[in-house]
Amino acid sequence: MDLPPCLSMFKPSAYLFIVFLLFLAQTDGVFSGCYTSIFSFGDSLADTGNYAYAEETKRVYDNLPYGETFFHQPTGRCSDGRLVIDFIAQALGISLVPPYLGHSKKDFSQGVNFAVVGATALDSAFFEERGVKIMTNYSLGVQLEWFKSLLPSLCISPSNCNSMLGDSLFLVGEIGGNDYNDPFFQKRSVEEVRMIVPTVIDTISSTITALIDAGAVTLMVPGNLPIGCSSSYLTIFQSSQDKDDYDPSTGCITWLNEFSQYHNQLLQNELNRLRELHPHANIIYADYYNVAMELFQYPTRSGFKQDVLMACCGGGGPYNYNLTAKCGSEGSSSCEDPSLYVNWDGVHLTEAAYKWITNGLLKGLFTTPPINISCKLDS
Repeated sequence: MDLPPCLSMFKPSAYLFIVFLLFLAQTDGVFSGCYTSIFSFGDSLADTGNYAYAEETKRVYDNLPYGETFFHQPTGRCSDGRLVIDFIAQALGISLVPPYLGHSKKDFSQGVNFAVVGATALDSAFFEERGVKIMTNYSLGVQLEWFKSLLPSLCISPSNCNSMLGDSLFLVGEIGGNDYNDPFFQKRSVEEVRMIVPTVIDTISSTITALIDAGAVTLMVPGNLPIGCSSSYLTIFQSSQDKDDYDPSTGCITWLNEFSQYHNQLLQNELNRLRELHPHANIIYADYYNVAMELFQYPTRSGFKQDVLMACCGGGGPYNYNLTAKCGSEGSSSCEDPSLYVNWDGVHLTEAAYKWITNGLLKGLFTTPPINISCKLDS
């Protein structure tokens, strides 16, 4: 085989490898790192307002100090400001992703967010059969149906649709946290809750497969946070723990963090399987757990308070989390400077913590394979 002059110095095997790399570089939409829109699925860690439109009853998330840091008013986000999805959008130079509910398709030129506060991966019927009360019925399956029903209106033609989806970043989660929070908070045993993890993973997997079948190319799938470091869990399980249940280096509840790691390991195993089945897709695992653990292990080094397990906004108690005076309700108060806190309201994190997590993801230190955002587009 006669090689081009510029490649004649390489062995045939090396030449074929270079050709393969050039092919990937010229393949539209695949691993380009230049995303023009975001499609998001998940729960309160990603909801930018769907729950506010879905529920007529006013919730604490509709009150200040929610939204005070960046937006200076409540927006339906369960934080004092921006979330990971917001920081990713800003890194791409695109508009903050609007919620699906309460908006029209003209607002979705740069993506749409289907995530809902309280959403579970599993459908409500699963929990009804087990006598577990859940917060909302907007499961991952419901969100996927929203996406499917909306998609035709976003596509001018099949080729246009393929191009749009190929140039989009799909955020599938975080999801699954409420599938565990709800039964844990209702005092179900760890053995019982652990049994549903494989079913949660299967649901996330089938959703990823459906999105790939629809045309998604790049999907980022976050794992669960270390729930043993959450002010709510630390408060609710405080009376039932002995000192050996706590990590001496962080003060977090060890067995709860081990539960999060169990979910995350099964999720990573499943993503590895999906990568083999869909080699044309870029399936990225986002390691929320370990990037967040840096904050709990080395808070002052990261610019946060030493007492990192304390919630910024709450109604008092050892961790400033009080079920009778939650953040945003009467009897609660907020810290003076949320940027020094990791925990916001005992369940969710502060804007500063979400910014830290996003930076860890975008630098590629906590994504597998490393996420590539190679261009910034004009918003």
